[in-house]
Amino acid sequence: MTRTMTPDRPAAAPEAPPLVRGVRRRLRHWAAAPSYAWLTAAGLTLFAVVELAVVPGSAVTAFGVVVCTASLALRATRPAVGFLTVGAALLSFATDGNMAYATITGSLIGCYTLGRHRVQHPAILVPAGALAALTVNLVHIDRWARDGSPGLPALQGTDRFSLGLYAETLVLTVMILGAVSTGDAVRAREETRHTRAAAQSRLLEMERRQAAEAERAAIARELHDMIAHSVSVIAVRAESATYTTPDLSPPARDAFQEIAGTARSSMAELRRLLGVLRTGDDTSPAPLTAPQPSLAGLDDLLGQHRAVGGAAELRISGERVPLPASWELSAYRIVQEALTNARRHAPGAHSVVELHYGNRLLTVRVSDDGPGPEPSGDTGRAGHGLVGMAERASLLGGALTAGRGPAGGFLVEAELPW
Repeated sequence: MTRTMTPDRPAAAPEAPPLVRGVRRRLRHWAAAPSYAWLTAAGLTLFAVVELAVVPGSAVTAFGVVVCTASLALRATRPAVGFLTVGAALLSFATDGNMAYATITGSLIGCYTLGRHRVQHPAILVPAGALAALTVNLVHIDRWARDGSPGLPALQGTDRFSLGLYAETLVLTVMILGAVSTGDAVRAREETRHTRAAAQSRLLEMERRQAAEAERAAIARELHDMIAHSVSVIAVRAESATYTTPDLSPPARDAFQEIAGTARSSMAELRRLLGVLRTGDDTSPAPLTAPQPSLAGLDDLLGQHRAVGGAAELRISGERVPLPASWELSAYRIVQEALTNARRHAPGAHSVVELHYGNRLLTVRVSDDGPGPEPSGDTGRAGHGLVGMAERASLLGGALTAGRGPAGGFLVEAELPW
């Protein structure tokens, strides 16, 4: 029995196919594993060793290449190791005019790690990387001036300031900027996703709390109707006794009048209590003698369910005993809401309503053979109706569970002790 309106939400973006979502989940899970950094570092180091065997370099170059790739194993727990990774790559490139493929890959991962974990602000990382790239470029220009370089004429004094010689600085700076910016963008996106998830969780909790409060008020109004009916009967019977019993003694007459007055006072207190529990702008007075449904009306309820296309049957076990009105009403409402959910989420499914009368315990079970909740664990019906049913069971000292049934479908089970 849903009594609150959920706020409108913007239409969700179309979801990717299940296969794509599954691949994404597997990749994210693998990348988040502690072994991911070690495995990628080991694979890149092995590639670097093979590359050095094919194209040998100096001892300093080999040391820089191996340090650049091996240091990546610590990037998950110590992101600042990215400085060592990039520094080793630049050292290798400074001593050898050619940058190995393993070094290029390792340095890009190192820059990405620095930006991803925000070891320093990108506004500091990128200028610092550009300055380091310029330093390496100047080392190469000095070597070209001393030893010459294939494809370059002998450098003279002013030739050192030719813009063409500083192409290395531009290329390296663009690579550093791209890797750092990518890492920082991924970090910002994850922070935004976490913030959005936390806000949605708070909103959902607020909606559930409001639904529970509204359901309590609805329960209070229904109980008010039942109690007010009984109290009004007491008032009428007590007051009429003073007129229908001619030989009533004056003390007895006064006692009956006092009972009638107390009953009317209690009804006024009930009205004031109901006014406190009301929510929204509904200020109309509640009916004082409106009949409330009970378990005796389950046949009619199932008939209504069948009339709108549902299939349902009722099974009663145990020795049926009369229950207090509150228990009868709550059990009826739980069955009513469970059947409503079945029509909404599993149209055409066959529902079974079971009542078991035990030792001062009433067990209410409503199951269907519909598709049931998603395998992810979401009940698929976690709206305010389930909140209301759980609130009703809790107010009577019982408990309610809802989820996938043993044979599939959806199962709602409430235990109401009395």
